[in-house]
Amino acid sequence: MTAATRYSFPSIVLHWLVALLIITAFAIGLTVADMPLSPTKFHWMAYHKWIGISVLTLALLRLLVRLMTKVPALPDSMSPLMQRAAHAGHWVLYALMFAVPLTGWMMSSAYGFPVVFLQIVPLPDLVSANPELAKQLKEVHEALNWVLAAAVAGHALVALKHHFIDKDGLLWRMSLRQPRA
Repeated sequence: MTAATRYSFPSIVLHWLVALLIITAFAIGLTVADMPLSPTKFHWMAYHKWIGISVLTLALLRLLVRLMTKVPALPDSMSPLMQRAAHAGHWVLYALMFAVPLTGWMMSSAYGFPVVFLQIVPLPDLVSANPELAKQLKEVHEALNWVLAAAVAGHALVALKHHFIDKDGLLWRMSLRQPRA
């Protein structure tokens, strides 16, 4: 596999870092969702928010890297329809990497809870405090999270299909390791 058939090193590192952060944020979000209000819940919600802001920041960086570097071509064995579906799937993932953290940030603002990244950097409220809007944003944020979870699961399953069934080397394009010869 040549460098031309692999993503750039920054793209690969950002891909896996964002994937890890998304999974972690999702797990924390599920864990604290039903917890009663307590210092422990606020502690874990702070981590959840920090991770969400990190995902948002790294997604922007990922998008910039993607726009500035050449993306390897999809295998010729993929039909034009499957290639369009793959491109659409990637752009859906990018949209969700922005929409999920932004709706969480807006929800926090609407509930009147500031977002202070790493307990150091206070971020501006994206909307004014508004309990009714907060409830709506909570529903949107939760729904988008489930859509993101489904999209990530689908993305992973398709990558595994390409690796184990199609054996077309597609998974190696985003691997931190080089494929075995």
